[in-house]
Amino acid sequence: MSESVNFAVGEPFPLPILAQADGGMFQVDKNGMMFLLQLSRADVIAVEAFRTGEIEIAVTEVDGILFFLYRIDGIFKDGWGDAPLSLSLVKDELLPNERDLRDPTIHLYLVDTNLKILLAERTARIPEEFAEIIRKNVRTQLAQPRSALAFQKNVSEIWTKYSAAKLRAMADAAHTLPLSIGNAPLH
Repeated sequence: MSESVNFAVGEPFPLPILAQADGGMFQVDKNGMMFLLQLSRADVIAVEAFRTGEIEIAVTEVDGILFFLYRIDGIFKDGWGDAPLSLSLVKDELLPNERDLRDPTIHLYLVDTNLKILLAERTARIPEEFAEIIRKNVRTQLAQPRSALAFQKNVSEIWTKYSAAKLRAMADAAHTLPLSIGNAPLH
């Protein structure tokens, strides 16, 4: 029996957030793909940029680590951000299976870091090629688990070599979520 999780803008974010800092987190579990962006200073412009604006995303893999890359006009003035994917902290009962990986939908959430409140949400379909790169990395992680410590060490080493912009230049796939002014529900 599974529990339903309610995501409501203006309410506390209903899932635990392990990293309590500004920046992005990308997770894949039995509920699908989720990108969480935490900001400690989000104004109306940032919320609307996230909710309705153009968002560029990309993925690249370096040394077995998949990086979800993002650029959101109206939020970041200095370009790309990155969020490495790790299954090491996902509880066993939440690990994805093949059926869970089928859906090429990504759920995007903007959360206030200080108040833990959901500021905006968005759902988008990604191209099959893009989704398959993520699936392949998840399958590898499931077959060859990496400890959280080993993962963090590998990510730190990669970050010393590559900026988010360099990772974007190496991307295996890229996609742009278009403006969605006419389709975005009001709060």
